[in-house]
Amino acid sequence: MEKPKPENAPSNLAITGRYVLPPAIFDCLERTKPGAGNEIQLTDGLLALAQRRKLYGYEFEGIRYDLGDRVGFLTAQIGFGLKRPELAASLRAWLKTALGA
Repeated sequence: MEKPKPENAPSNLAITGRYVLPPAIFDCLERTKPGAGNEIQLTDGLLALAQRRKLYGYEFEGIRYDLGDRVGFLTAQIGFGLKRPELAASLRAWLKTALGA
């Protein structure tokens, strides 16, 4: 399901956008009718593919950044910057100044 509202989501899992797919996905996509945004959605193609064969995912614990959203993109940059030893101290100092803390 493409970006459902939380109350309509079929689970609490998300696909983060990294796939290793078999060539059969192209046949599934060709048979998929446009969905959300009147576009053919990969998630719909994956659902069709799952009817043919097993699909596997990797469940991880950690932070998931939404890089399709401007604030998510910036949050990711700051989050990863804070993990870099050569950037962390300067970035923390700037954040404290910028936030007035």
